[in-house]
Amino acid sequence: MPGALDGVLVLALEQAVAAPFCTAKIADAGARVIKIERAEGDFARQYDKLAAGMCSFFVWLNRGKESLVLDIKDRGDAALLRRIAQRADIFIQNLLPGAATRAGVGSAQLRALKPSLITCDITGYGDEGPYHEMKAYDLLVQAESGIASISGGPEAPGRTGVSVCDLTTGANAYAAILEAVIRRDRTGEGSALSLSLFDSMVDLMTPQLLQTEAGKEPPRIGFSHTSIAPYGAYQTSDGPIVIAVQNSREWAAFCATVLRRAEIEKDPRLASNVLRCENRAALNEVIDGVFATLTRAEVARRLNDAGIAFGNLNSCRDVLNHPQWRRLPVNTPGGEVRVSAPPHRIAGRAHTLGDVPAIGAHSASIRREFSA
Repeated sequence: MPGALDGVLVLALEQAVAAPFCTAKIADAGARVIKIERAEGDFARQYDKLAAGMCSFFVWLNRGKESLVLDIKDRGDAALLRRIAQRADIFIQNLLPGAATRAGVGSAQLRALKPSLITCDITGYGDEGPYHEMKAYDLLVQAESGIASISGGPEAPGRTGVSVCDLTTGANAYAAILEAVIRRDRTGEGSALSLSLFDSMVDLMTPQLLQTEAGKEPPRIGFSHTSIAPYGAYQTSDGPIVIAVQNSREWAAFCATVLRRAEIEKDPRLASNVLRCENRAALNEVIDGVFATLTRAEVARRLNDAGIAFGNLNSCRDVLNHPQWRRLPVNTPGGEVRVSAPPHRIAGRAHTLGDVPAIGAHSASIRREFSA
């Protein structure tokens, strides 16, 4: 079965994580993605050497792409990029602010050559405002957007363990590009898309920002939820278990079946979710007192009986053996690597992943194809 984007040509002037995450999804859907790299390659190639001698990030983010080495500051190479753009459907870039435009290959310049082109610019802070020319990396935007202030434990802010700013922005870019493809199919018109890491993160932060604006800034509470309780990890006699109680019906079942203290449901300190969040210490004292007398297996049985969601507090090593982890092979210049399968499944169609290119692996053939 052909991919939904078979026949679509994407020109990607990209580096690191945000734009490559987007174009990896596009390549998985069948599009041809030409990735422009410097002579030394995308700097994300150098983060580590842990995936068959290649970088784990690069292998994950650049499967199914073609690598073309060129220098956008070189007149001939910039002309080649423009020729590719005139035959492309989508152009995406996440260079430093203004770099592509100064080289004559910015999105507006390329759309002037081909009005039906869909262009997507990814920046740190957007196209205007006092921050618009600032360099921005994931860690910096986690700090600027406030997400670090609600991550970590009470003693200090923390960075989320994955590059959430880059990845959220890349996912948003993918959705926006697919919308633009549908729009172009209907109207014949291209689109000028612009996304920023900061906008993507403050969108995710909306509930916490609204809470703060109302006078209740969310605290850092580690592996818990600022707005729902009980919701987090609790220690049993032989290890932690993670629970999530979402509503009053589940709270009643939790008290009666798991704690076996039905009277706790109506405790005036704990009778609603708002009260449980306000009196978290009292809530945890009750739960800890019961769980400490039970094994994890005993707590799990009671949670199952009550219909309460729960899980394990796994390490990365634990996940390597997780029965739900689906993996697929991808070929790299260093050999085969098994990566996580795409998260969506399509009935009747098995996913396959394209190869990860060596630096400039397709330069000669692409230069011949798009010669003047």
